[in-house]
Amino acid sequence: MSTIPASPASRAEPDWTPRHLLALLAANVALALGAWLVRLSDTGPVAAGFWRLGLALPVLVALASREPAEQRRMGRGTVALVAGAGVFFALDLAAWHVGIVQTRLGNASLFGNSGSILVMAWGVISARRAPRGLELAAICASLAGAGLLMGGSLEISHANLVGDLFCVLAGVFYAFYIIMLNAARERLGQFSVLAVSTLASAPVMLAIAVGLGETIMPTNWTPLVALAVSSQLVGQGFLIYSLRHFTPLVIGLALLTQPALSATVGWLAFGETLSGLDVLGMVLLAAALALAKAGGRA
Repeated sequence: MSTIPASPASRAEPDWTPRHLLALLAANVALALGAWLVRLSDTGPVAAGFWRLGLALPVLVALASREPAEQRRMGRGTVALVAGAGVFFALDLAAWHVGIVQTRLGNASLFGNSGSILVMAWGVISARRAPRGLELAAICASLAGAGLLMGGSLEISHANLVGDLFCVLAGVFYAFYIIMLNAARERLGQFSVLAVSTLASAPVMLAIAVGLGETIMPTNWTPLVALAVSSQLVGQGFLIYSLRHFTPLVIGLALLTQPALSATVGWLAFGETLSGLDVLGMVLLAAALALAKAGGRA
């Protein structure tokens, strides 16, 4: 799941090279592997999210310290805003990780990224206008695709449907995270924002994991270290490097590699199969994500 909202710079005219495109695709591949690594960890799912953040935090702080001083300077109000966003990201990650262990990996990836659609809808509401063509198409496609995927989950088991709903809830929390960070991201360095929000997220994740009675300390650190490196460092690092060079539509299309790869991993590693209606639902919801990104330019 992507955790960095696009900055105003990322909506500029494209000036990308093959290197930037490779970084964008590599970021989405790294993020798509996150759900698989959560399944492999021997801690609870929320505890795995805590270690994803905690292990990556020292590196993020070091990267933030290298940004210009003016991009690191935050007033109390800004710190409170970024920290509040970090709390919503913790809730997003906790709900998503709980959903990962209950539903199919492809569903988890799609529903976990549904915050993009909600942010687009919020933009329409805050602008007090009717949705435009792309925006209306995204909303309709997302509702149709979600209905098909949830129907397929219910045919498997009630637990799978509950997992889908947890991932949708994660998308709601993620939308709040993006909206709260928009103002701060205009004037602050991306690593500085990510470091402060992660510092606020990690204790919340730990508290939730303890409250759920999860196993906190792992016996096998490999999946958790890989999760921190792939999702929080490589995935986010490559996104930060590449986002500003692409239009929202290209970013949305690249985002579609996440559910495709997650569904493939779910099939190969866990025997998760998809019916024809499931595939149609994934295509509709994936198209809605791409349309939501394309509509973000307006």
